[in-house]
Amino acid sequence: MPFKNNLLSFYIIFIIAGFVLQSCSKSKNKTDVIVISNSLSQDLNSKPNILWIVAEDLSAYIPSFGDSTVVTPNLSKLAQEGVCYDNFYSPHPVCAPARAAIITGMYANSIGASHMRTGPWFGGKPSEEFLINYQKNAMPENIKPYEAVPSAQVKMFTEYLRKEGYYCSNNSKEDYQFLKTPTAWDESGAKAHWRNRHDKQPFFSVFNIGITHEAQIWKKENDSLWVDSNLKVPIPPYLPDTDIAKKDIRRMYSNIKEMDAQVGKILNELKEDGLLENTIIFWYTDHGGPLPRQKRLLYDSGIKVPMIIRFPNPQQSHQRDNRMISFIDLAPTLMSLAKIEPPQYMQGKAFLGEYKRRIEPQYVYGAADRFDETTDHVRSVRDKNFKYIKYYDPEKPMFLEVTYRNQMPIMQELLRLKKEGNLNKDQALWFREKKPNEELFDIQNDPYEIHDLSQDSSYKSILGKMRKACENWTDEINDTGLIPEEALIARLHPHGIQPQTEAIQVQLQNGKIDLYSETEGASIGYKIVKNGINPANLSWTIYSRPITLNSNERLLAIAHRIGYLPSEVLQYNSH
Repeated sequence: MPFKNNLLSFYIIFIIAGFVLQSCSKSKNKTDVIVISNSLSQDLNSKPNILWIVAEDLSAYIPSFGDSTVVTPNLSKLAQEGVCYDNFYSPHPVCAPARAAIITGMYANSIGASHMRTGPWFGGKPSEEFLINYQKNAMPENIKPYEAVPSAQVKMFTEYLRKEGYYCSNNSKEDYQFLKTPTAWDESGAKAHWRNRHDKQPFFSVFNIGITHEAQIWKKENDSLWVDSNLKVPIPPYLPDTDIAKKDIRRMYSNIKEMDAQVGKILNELKEDGLLENTIIFWYTDHGGPLPRQKRLLYDSGIKVPMIIRFPNPQQSHQRDNRMISFIDLAPTLMSLAKIEPPQYMQGKAFLGEYKRRIEPQYVYGAADRFDETTDHVRSVRDKNFKYIKYYDPEKPMFLEVTYRNQMPIMQELLRLKKEGNLNKDQALWFREKKPNEELFDIQNDPYEIHDLSQDSSYKSILGKMRKACENWTDEINDTGLIPEEALIARLHPHGIQPQTEAIQVQLQNGKIDLYSETEGASIGYKIVKNGINPANLSWTIYSRPITLNSNERLLAIAHRIGYLPSEVLQYNSH
């Protein structure tokens, strides 16, 4: 009898939840839809596959988020079968700091990683010649490339997944502000794919799509378009309404359509493998849009991004979620969906899954520091209605040169109009000679963040509250981005020397090999190599317990703490 009562209660709760979700989906107003991921997981195996598809440099310029300029059939179908997240933010408006936040679950400006970029770590240690050229072209003269050094407990979150049996692949960007640890991925490169795993092994696979990157606007300037050459395009008030500007904006929309086709190819591969209904699919972008006054700025155009999550079968469809979510929440959420408890050090909190947060945050935060050769210090606080921006270097001009960005024709058009004195009032805001100390915007009524309310006395209480939230945040995370970069490097690399992970030590215990490194927080990876096998074809297995080695086998091992140089590779034979 108790069993029947419990079952009846379950059905009643289920029916009520269904009515609530149905009413939310039909409402014309955005509502907070809290996805009940514990019920979702009942229909998945204990370790669901998870796929991330990440487009670069893109704001919400797709139909599922209100922009119908072009059709994106693959993303629209994904949105129809899933949940659209309307308040999703990068804490950093450029790729490398944003990826540092994603892979660690930490704000980049709390781990010494908020400058763009600290070092050119694209999958391996660069040559000395590359470092010299990179420093010359993309860094201040007094700054040499370096790696960020998080505290000892910080791991690349994929290591936790691999320990639980996940196959983790990354195709293929590794812009983390530090060299990836050998234990982070089963494979990372242009050929990385879930198809390379052992049969039936659960996977977490990342595919980064670069066609929407800002550089593709000028690099593809003379290529054919995926849209009509006279396509009518919306132009934000801070950009010029000229033929050159329209051409670049059409290129952006053309790149969006090309990106959508690439998304479709990845999803078709998932279907071909019979994995669509056993995989949680994320699609999102790595920060805001590619156009001027978007990427690199803390306006919503630089940090607010679209995200779609499709659950198997699909269990949630035609839904919208209006909660405040930050990139730092991605790592703990992924772990939570995989039923792995996120570590306490992560500053982000899971918004889905078994360890979903119980209290929703009021704010999301943003930080912008050095961009290539130009240094600045800006912080932001955003709730659902207002944006507060704090400028720590108000004596500097609002617009700061970035040579890389100046290659874009629409940027050159803005600079031409400025030189001629032909910018309108909204366009000229970006080119003020000095910054204000702070800005406040009513996002609901001023989505382009044109009208600063910080001097309006009727908003005094809101300004004070958000100013205090910004101060509290920078204090709580021990904001390293506000330290002069040379002093930060001296802290991370004492005496100008990057620390190195201590060599692996070997102990024998009852015929088994025990490995350890004296470096706190170091991860240890190992390979067991048999005769005739090329070690380069083997992934590093995460060391967690003593190893048994057969007579015909050889052990390779390496230790690496994030931000440190890795140890030398240990080679060990049992005889």
